[in-house]
Amino acid sequence: MSPPDVITTVAALRATVRGWRDAGLTVAVVPTMGALHDGHLQLVRVALERAARVVVTIFVNPAQFSPSEDLDRYPRDEAGDLRKLAAVGAQVCFMPDVGEMYPDGFASAVRIAGLSEGLCGASRPHHFGGVATVVAKLLNQAGADFAMFGEKDYQQLLVVRRMAADLDIPTEIVGVPTVREPDGLALSSRNAYLDEARRRVAPMLYAELGAAARDLGRGAAAGARLGQTRAALEAAGFDAVEYVELRAAETLEALDLIADRPGRLLAAVMLGGVRLIDNVPVDAAR
Repeated sequence: MSPPDVITTVAALRATVRGWRDAGLTVAVVPTMGALHDGHLQLVRVALERAARVVVTIFVNPAQFSPSEDLDRYPRDEAGDLRKLAAVGAQVCFMPDVGEMYPDGFASAVRIAGLSEGLCGASRPHHFGGVATVVAKLLNQAGADFAMFGEKDYQQLLVVRRMAADLDIPTEIVGVPTVREPDGLALSSRNAYLDEARRRVAPMLYAELGAAARDLGRGAAAGARLGQTRAALEAAGFDAVEYVELRAAETLEALDLIADRPGRLLAAVMLGGVRLIDNVPVDAAR
């Protein structure tokens, strides 16, 4: 497959998309921060099923990192990313620099109330504002019919959907199921930080969430059952359990029991200085 065209300016991206539109072609965008793995590539594959042309964006967004987080050491592999995108058939890679995305005098921000609060928003208060701001810009810049986001970052997916609806951005936000390693670990660029011993512990997050989801679907109360999950994760070797919570799948409202509406079981843990997140659906047993 041919390598994607690399575009670095908003003006050039818009000109390319305008040419596609004039030819009657549909367009999808896949926003990423690079260090691409098969989870990202699955977003591209789904995008190619939906649209005739796909733009993958690679931008490590400083606005979503706090001063104590890993912006400077976040994995970067531009050459490897382009090879992977060529293999799956993405037509364009948009790689702006910070000055292109946040030029001198930039003073605007997008804040999504409610959905961005709690869960990851409790420990990362700057994160979702930074995500919403940069995604709003990328959606406006690309002018795509579809935008693909992974369900691993489930709270982010709902925040982006709310933002697009509230700001009347006509791009359809498409959630794509989490891609996992054979042992269940959700793919993440930050998995590269795990040493061999901690990598053996990491899959227990998904295993424990799956066990809890089955019990919650059979009617177990969240309070007691998730206390057991927290204890099991600590015993498995995780350094800290930031949260394990049962929420309504559409609104992230806290739930204690699963009845007629679907839920989502979400967790964040620390393992050797690496923050891992995961989630699984919870539905009432029939």
